[in-house]
Amino acid sequence: MGQGIATTTGAAKGFLPSESAFRFTNRFPHQPVLEVRVPGLGRGIPIGDASRGLCGGMIFTVRDLFEAGRECPADTTPPGPGSPLYAYIVRRLFASWNIPRGVLRYYELQRAADADAAGTLGRRAGIGRTTVVDEWPRVRLDLDSGRLSALGIITVRSADPVKLGLNHQVLAYAYEQAGTAVMLRVYDPNTPPDRADDVRLVFDTADPAGPVVIAHNLAISGRPVRGFFHSTYRWSDPARVNG
Repeated sequence: MGQGIATTTGAAKGFLPSESAFRFTNRFPHQPVLEVRVPGLGRGIPIGDASRGLCGGMIFTVRDLFEAGRECPADTTPPGPGSPLYAYIVRRLFASWNIPRGVLRYYELQRAADADAAGTLGRRAGIGRTTVVDEWPRVRLDLDSGRLSALGIITVRSADPVKLGLNHQVLAYAYEQAGTAVMLRVYDPNTPPDRADDVRLVFDTADPAGPVVIAHNLAISGRPVRGFFHSTYRWSDPARVNG
């Protein structure tokens, strides 16, 4: 960070992705996220496609386990659909979406411009301002309090709701800030375990009018990080993770 500038830090003490998170990545085969049983129908109705990712379920499960003082399962391959761990991740995936508010938040920010813009009713905040003025302080408060912080990551600009699935979720566990420059360390479920401790978002809060550039090394197929928001998280008892 900057030389001669006081640096502030915050972290969830004891958390390191290589030790505290899953040993497998968010790469599930083509299979239903879940099947809903309908009375009178001889088979379940498949919903979703796990190959599109279960990132929200993974980060919520990791946070549940960490806050319960329990270690993540040592599996190095993603769990199968009949396992207790898979069922738990799927349940937490739906919790991470915080339907309907969370989904609407993704859509609102996905549609937002990168920078502030003048409108007939006054200034419309861009995603840069929302990120550094509204959302980053909430994340920082979590970390200053020693808590992990779940983030919704916006990677596209589009009014097409089909593209909501291109956004992402990660878990912030530490930060360093020197002046207006911030480096945020995150657990990214898409990044292999051997590089998990080196994932970060880097941005500057000096000009919230934007656009605010967020440098990153998330494994999201070359897409940018346009902004992020503090996700609503409620702890769940992970006692059934291992059956």
